[in-house]
Amino acid sequence: MTQKLITEKNLVKIKTLIKKRKKKVVLCHGVFDLLHIGHIKHFQEAKKYGDILICSVTADKFVNKGPNRPVFNINQRISFLEALSLIDYLIISNSDSSLGSLKKIKPDVYCKGPDYLIKKKDITKKIYQETGYVKSYGGKTVFTKDETYSSSNLINNNIFFNDDKKIPIID
Repeated sequence: MTQKLITEKNLVKIKTLIKKRKKKVVLCHGVFDLLHIGHIKHFQEAKKYGDILICSVTADKFVNKGPNRPVFNINQRISFLEALSLIDYLIISNSDSSLGSLKKIKPDVYCKGPDYLIKKKDITKKIYQETGYVKSYGGKTVFTKDETYSSSNLINNNIFFNDDKKIPIID
């Protein structure tokens, strides 16, 4: 397996190479705590909008999805995303939104899931800042169309925790 995780230092080099080769960059962003079919379909559709798919992954300290989250730490989440051939590069996002990654990468296309299509439903309201920033430099925000799944719902409804040891127990 190739190393897909890039540092900010390497990002500058990769961006220069991508620009030189006139490739179109797509960015997906999220926690990706429990990889599921919805993520795969999201990445498949996102990849159709460009040549290079970069995925920014929220660092553990910025995950605010409830108690005992993330279930999988950043190294584990990066590891299973690296195994996906759809993803070309991964970057760790040290922020509670994708705005930092958007500013560093400035993708041609920012790809969000269908659950963000109705912006009013985003309880954080960060989708407004993100899409506004993408538009400000001439990028495009695209919402994928596949069925919505939720890692949080899957985790909350199917995994129970032993509070003493914080070990997930699968029912």
